[in-house]
Amino acid sequence: MNFGIEGKWALVCGASKGLGFGCAQALVREGVHVLIVARGAAGLQAAASKLIADSARPASASVQFVAADITTVEGRSAVFAVRKDFDIVVTNAGGPPPGDFRDWDRDAWIKAVDANMLTPIELIKATVDGMAARGFGRIVNITSSSVKAPIEVLGLSNGARSGLTGFVAGVARSKLAAQGVTLNNLLPGVFDTDRIKTMLQTSSQKTGQSVEALAEARRKTIPAQRFGTSEEFGAICAFLCSVQAGYMTGQNVLADGGAYPGTY
Repeated sequence: MNFGIEGKWALVCGASKGLGFGCAQALVREGVHVLIVARGAAGLQAAASKLIADSARPASASVQFVAADITTVEGRSAVFAVRKDFDIVVTNAGGPPPGDFRDWDRDAWIKAVDANMLTPIELIKATVDGMAARGFGRIVNITSSSVKAPIEVLGLSNGARSGLTGFVAGVARSKLAAQGVTLNNLLPGVFDTDRIKTMLQTSSQKTGQSVEALAEARRKTIPAQRFGTSEEFGAICAFLCSVQAGYMTGQNVLADGGAYPGTY
């Protein structure tokens, strides 16, 4: 299927690896020009080189990168100094650490909200009016399945990402919807990324069980009996950015291998 987005410009955050990279890769393969952002310069440059070398990338699709912390004013300024207008924005920032809510002080909460709620809002605010003026725009926020099924130890993430979800629900149904701009959230379950590896290692240290045993036990809780891949996550993102998805806005798209037990 031709997604109709060849030649568009996309900003993809947290794109040096994992789900962000999967989204950038899928968009590049559709002929989209991408500007990828992450904090680590070396990893980001390696990711850009991998995208450029991708045999499925049309030669017309360019790849740029900016090493910056997108959760800061300075980081966002660095990105918009390279390019101001984007047709597609994929927001993504590392999730807050797990823990017991009794141990989190105000600073921990502010940091979580700033990274996982306020930063996406700032990126949306900076780009949607230009999208509307051009008659096409796609915002995809990478959030978490915990928005639908909260995870006790991920309270910081549950709270911050739920705040973003509520904000998007309103803005997506504003006049932007009639101007060709959609805003959707993409909710990953367990994917084979550094995030799950870190969580498994932390659990292993606490329980004394091996990482392999914990990973296998986690897989068995998923109807698909496996973890997701960044490539298939990116494909979902690319579809949400397509012209075919123009009638989808304000939605929370869950990709979790069937783990969420609810009907709705």
